[in-house]
Amino acid sequence: MINWIKWLVFGVLTLLSVTAIALYISLRLSLPALDGNSATYHVDAPTELSRDGLGHAIVKANDIFDAAYALGFAHAQDRFFQMDLQRRTASGNLSQWVGDIALDIDKKARFHQFEQRAKAVFENLPARQQELLVRYAHGVNDALSEYTLPPFEYLAAGVDVVQWRPTDSILVIYSMYMDLQGSQVELDLAREALLSTFGQDVYGFITQPSNYQAALDASEIPLLDAPIPAYPASLRTTAPQPDEGTPKEDTAIARAQYNAAELPDIGSNNWAVTGAHTSTGAGLLANDMHLSLRVPIIWYRAQLNYQDAGKNVQVTGVSLPGLPGIVVGTNGHIAWGFTNANLDNVDWIALDDDTATTTVTERIPLPDGEHEFSFDVSRFGPVRELNGKRYALNWVAHHPFAANLGIVDFGTANSVDAAVKAGKRIAIPTQNLVIVDKDGSAAWLPGGAVMARERATFTAIKESDTANTSAQRATNLPEVINPSMGRIWTANARVVSAEDTKVWGNGGYALGARGQQIRDRLFEKDTFNETDFYAIQLDNHAQFLIPWQHLLYGLLNMQDIEFKPDLAYLNAWKECACEDSVGYTLVKYFRQEVVQTLFGGLLSTLDKQGVNSRTLLRGIEPATWQLIHSQPSSWLPADTESFDELLVDAYRRAKHKLLDKYSPVEADMETLAWGKVNALSVEHPFASQIPLVGSMLNMQQVEGFGDTYMPAVQAPKFGASERFFVSPGHLEDAILTLPGGQSGHPLSDFFTAGFNDYAVHAATPLLPSKPIHSRVFYKKEAE
Repeated sequence: MINWIKWLVFGVLTLLSVTAIALYISLRLSLPALDGNSATYHVDAPTELSRDGLGHAIVKANDIFDAAYALGFAHAQDRFFQMDLQRRTASGNLSQWVGDIALDIDKKARFHQFEQRAKAVFENLPARQQELLVRYAHGVNDALSEYTLPPFEYLAAGVDVVQWRPTDSILVIYSMYMDLQGSQVELDLAREALLSTFGQDVYGFITQPSNYQAALDASEIPLLDAPIPAYPASLRTTAPQPDEGTPKEDTAIARAQYNAAELPDIGSNNWAVTGAHTSTGAGLLANDMHLSLRVPIIWYRAQLNYQDAGKNVQVTGVSLPGLPGIVVGTNGHIAWGFTNANLDNVDWIALDDDTATTTVTERIPLPDGEHEFSFDVSRFGPVRELNGKRYALNWVAHHPFAANLGIVDFGTANSVDAAVKAGKRIAIPTQNLVIVDKDGSAAWLPGGAVMARERATFTAIKESDTANTSAQRATNLPEVINPSMGRIWTANARVVSAEDTKVWGNGGYALGARGQQIRDRLFEKDTFNETDFYAIQLDNHAQFLIPWQHLLYGLLNMQDIEFKPDLAYLNAWKECACEDSVGYTLVKYFRQEVVQTLFGGLLSTLDKQGVNSRTLLRGIEPATWQLIHSQPSSWLPADTESFDELLVDAYRRAKHKLLDKYSPVEADMETLAWGKVNALSVEHPFASQIPLVGSMLNMQQVEGFGDTYMPAVQAPKFGASERFFVSPGHLEDAILTLPGGQSGHPLSDFFTAGFNDYAVHAATPLLPSKPIHSRVFYKKEAE
């Protein structure tokens, strides 16, 4: 019997070993060839693609078209899974990979009909940009033709690799629209639901301006000067009658379960100073784009070297797999960076009862069949229903002027003035474009497609109030060039003047606390270098939460016996989102529980109507503090005597939720250190689905150090997708640190290369080092 068990165990181990060896060999066979020569019909002159020790792709080409071919080849070798994921996300074809679990995501994408729109955009592009996309697609497909085995994701999902089309690159741009402006689409409808359900007083209270404002011209939108509205009667429940002589409300709020938190600060930080504030006299730029972090990471290091009009061009920075060109970078004369601008680019139009619509049916492929999805479309756009009323969506992403490849023109701009002209032509999701040049100039402008409008709208508009003309791209956007203060900053909050906001609106601005903190850091010194800018980007001072810490400490101090350990942690919280701070965790989740307690009934009511109320939380801070200071009894939940009781109970719930999650047995408060609660986990989307070895696809987990509402933005799967610091003309000191490696192949030497620098906040050089691999493409002669 014992021998039989031994042989069984031995057999199982042998089988596992053979399987592991076969898997390893298969993965090795799918590694791309990084060295050698090859011939292709799709370059006009010898073109070199080399890589350094980080896997940084270095392209040397005769012109921008050959460079696009080589970049497409590199992207496909290292990141084709990512590229495919982007086009599938925008076209609504994820379910073909992963099944029903992605149907809701695919339906949202199909609602926008991006696949059809991509074809229209491509047909309207200038011939030069069309050729760039065609050459890029040839590079991608030539790399795919070399696969001995497809990437492991395709083997795991059981789907085939499909060749890249020029229009797929347009889909990649649309995927960024969904990432960067998708919450705008939801926000306007949530505002409409809030207004129509609870009336103007509650709407104005929830959406009021805050005192966290940091526009470049220092203008301020006046704060709300109105009494706090009573809690909506429709959400109150009858409570027991009080004893005689004890005045008390006869109704009370039923506490709703609401667990949503604020949306992450998508869109990022960037700032700059003019040459008056650097030792070299050149401008200095910082940029960190906040996005979801996963394996492979979103950006790809590249340097493109080519000739244009007889002049040498060298552009270094990050590219987006799926697109030719550098998205954020420098050509040595200028440097540029982006953050999400959040200008209003969405209108929901309340259709008349007799407005005609047509029904569109989309067939979404599944692994074992297909799913039919139908929706109505009007002349204004696709239609959704809210509380029995039809609303049509007019979104900038739906128009042909929403996408182009104008961003490649930054490669030949040699000054801020020239770059501003190029910035006005690019068509991407609207960004705060910040530019500096080697002569010391600096500028800001909204870069990307913005719909022309006479006045901003915040909720749905009547069909009768819409213009009969087709949507047009705005041409009269504001700009700031060489401000007298010598400093520019953006952080997803309002940058435009208060007056301009009446025209360009609010597409979901960040609260503004982060922008204020960056602005204040920029006025603490007169002269800056790259290291100084890196320190600002890593600033995790909890300025925003200090009032919340004071409030919580005061409340718990009145009940010292129960909360003595808690007070010790709060007293030692360090005023920062630091790895070892338990106090920070307690304060953050206390605030979140208070917001959910006060507004959960309102917001969950909106969610039941089919909107995303979470989008309203970005601006909830001023209303929250008005309630805390004024303490109106109508806002107290059932069985709650006072606001102090409400706030202390909220803290108890927050603390117990944390302990239930992180220390359910020992209830050890030390497990609530912020570094553990907010640990950075950069993971592959398939890792959890692959037994035994799936975790090997992830980056090493790192203790978290930042948070929202501060320059050092970080959540477990969200944060700075790059850290970029550059002064044109001084690129030897430039920094580009990324949260992962160049290659998506787990056996590649470049799979994790560079991640450690990101984890320990080191400065990875922007410029590539000496190449260690090289491919050369020669023109293949026609037979």
